[in-house]
Amino acid sequence: MSTTVSYKRHRFPPEIITHAVWLYVRFNLSLREVEEILLNRGVDVSYETIRRWAAKFAPQIARNLRRRQARPGDIWHLDEVVVTISGRKF
Repeated sequence: MSTTVSYKRHRFPPEIITHAVWLYVRFNLSLREVEEILLNRGVDVSYETIRRWAAKFAPQIARNLRRRQARPGDIWHLDEVVVTISGRKF
């Protein structure tokens, strides 16, 4: 499995494809809403194309983002919490 996403043989530039998939996944928008947002920005693409891009590229993009995430370390920080129960502070 390769770690890079290949956008070969696609009509639109990788930036547009990545942005459309990111909008769809990150903000829980419908395909038609993403289509409308891109149309407002001057990119005429159908919602069906966005669906295909999401099905094809979203798992690869998510995998790459997970690899970039910082791993949990050995140092933990705990903030102080005060809770009032029946008028008494704990």
